[in-house]
Amino acid sequence: MFIIKANNLEIELNGITIFRNGNLEIKEGDRVALIGENGVGKTTFINALLGNIPLNKGQLQIHYSKDDIGWLLTDDEEFEMLSAREVIESFDKKRYAIKKNLELLSMDLTDEKNLLKYNDFLSEYLEVDGYEWETSIDQVLKKFQLPKELWNIPYCNLSGGQKTKVKLAKIMLKQPKLLILDEPTNHLDSESIEWLTNWLINFRGSALFISHERQFIDDVATVTVELTGEGTFKYSGGYSEYKLQKEHERKTQQSLYEKQEAEKKKLIETINQYKQWFASSHNAASERDPFAKKQAAKNALRFKSKEKDLERLEKRKVEKPKEVKTITAAFESDSFSAKKMITFENVDFSYDNDKTLFNQVNFSLNREDRLAVIGKNGSGKSTFLKLLTGLLTPSNGNIRQNPQLKIGYFMQELETLNEDSTILNEILSLPNMTETEARTILACFLFRREDVFKSIRQLSMGEKCRVAFVKLYFSDSNLLVLDEPTNYLDIHTRERIEEALAVYHGAVVIVSHDPYLLKKVSNRVIQIENGNFYEFKGSFAEWRGKETISTDQQNLLNERVKLQLEIASLIAEEKETNEENEAQISKIVILQKELDEVNLKYNEMQDKQVRKSN
Repeated sequence: MFIIKANNLEIELNGITIFRNGNLEIKEGDRVALIGENGVGKTTFINALLGNIPLNKGQLQIHYSKDDIGWLLTDDEEFEMLSAREVIESFDKKRYAIKKNLELLSMDLTDEKNLLKYNDFLSEYLEVDGYEWETSIDQVLKKFQLPKELWNIPYCNLSGGQKTKVKLAKIMLKQPKLLILDEPTNHLDSESIEWLTNWLINFRGSALFISHERQFIDDVATVTVELTGEGTFKYSGGYSEYKLQKEHERKTQQSLYEKQEAEKKKLIETINQYKQWFASSHNAASERDPFAKKQAAKNALRFKSKEKDLERLEKRKVEKPKEVKTITAAFESDSFSAKKMITFENVDFSYDNDKTLFNQVNFSLNREDRLAVIGKNGSGKSTFLKLLTGLLTPSNGNIRQNPQLKIGYFMQELETLNEDSTILNEILSLPNMTETEARTILACFLFRREDVFKSIRQLSMGEKCRVAFVKLYFSDSNLLVLDEPTNYLDIHTRERIEEALAVYHGAVVIVSHDPYLLKKVSNRVIQIENGNFYEFKGSFAEWRGKETISTDQQNLLNERVKLQLEIASLIAEEKETNEENEAQISKIVILQKELDEVNLKYNEMQDKQVRKSN
């Protein structure tokens, strides 16, 4: 049974058509992902379905009442002054108002008038099953994994994941049959996204959601609907299936276009041939040569018939598939000849004598590394990037940067955009950049035609991120450090950034909760957990597919890295006397024995694991 049917919806705001040909069908049990470029009108489309925006054109049928629909939109302002629990309680306005009155009056029950009012409200609260309602809220809060210590803190102090859980808990008190969610994964860490994914998969109703998170769409959606300037297009399955079907469509359209062009060419050649024959026969025709006259008439009919065929072909014209611009511009930078770019030696770090965030970290970044840095929110990923770039200094230990190193830091680049400049001028500020090259590059990152003359001040956060990335990518850096570079970006832009990073000439360090991006770019993974660095020498895709190694194995790997760094550091030191050289060699021999023992223990553990699995 269809619960939503929208046919040829069109919305116009302030005289501008936001979208047209909006079609949508949702059946019971469907989980529909709505995707499309930023600014195409996805949120407007959802608001039209909810009746918040009037339709200019089209038909809309919703077989549920508003009471059966729960929606999660991006506006939190109405909740800022409430506690987490109050946000959920405020859903039931009547019971919430009575409860607040009871709380207020209970502050002074020595006053007889207050006591009488309190008793009246208490009777009313009992009539509407107020205490049973409070118990049901307790159960919902626990179901959404919100610990009791969070219930009474201000909503504005919650993390992004906690806010999403609170809003979902509020929605679920309504027991909706249809959920409508606008960017539910915004500001969530990987763990919260995984929780939301599992929750939605097990939700017994239907769902329509906007998202730019491709893995989330893959895991949750049963249907993907793309909203474009031409209208909506429906695809079965998640994002991966959508991409496969889109590519099939493109190849089919390309084949039909080529067939049409060949047919058109053949028709034009035939028409021209008949016209030549007509002209020749017409010139030879006379009353004395009826055969030539007859031939001229026949050739005229032929080329006119073929011209009609050409007209019909033009009417059912297949458009040439749009070519996707690729990153073709490249700029030479100074070569980086050394292997190591940055080395951490026994690094400790804490903020203002608080609990130590990092303890005895040993780590090195090499010129060929594409490092994915992962971990829960608050684990220290951004702090690690700031240590890496020199914006923070360690509490103890050393961080060594190669003299040839030139770091481009995404967050820093974003902060230094000139608000009074235009997009084009920001890119032209790069050394040796021509206007032709700048326009080509900007077109690759979806800034087309007159868009390049917009001022930075006018841009959305997503557009500013695009400009900052372009500036960073085409600078003379040989190391790009990126902290959540795809936040605020739509899918098309994310894919452009992935394509660019895949062919980047330098090293990359990236923090992101986007698995698609990390799979495409990384060849090495660092997981930060409880101040420890767990390294995996392989891509993020390989890391996700591996069996989790034990804590003992990881500790041995960490010890191995530390010993290797100590040995390398000793070898690099130059000694002046024979005694110093002998002492140095003795120390290296001792460390090498320790390293051999660590390797032996680690290999024994691996052998046991293999025997166990066999």
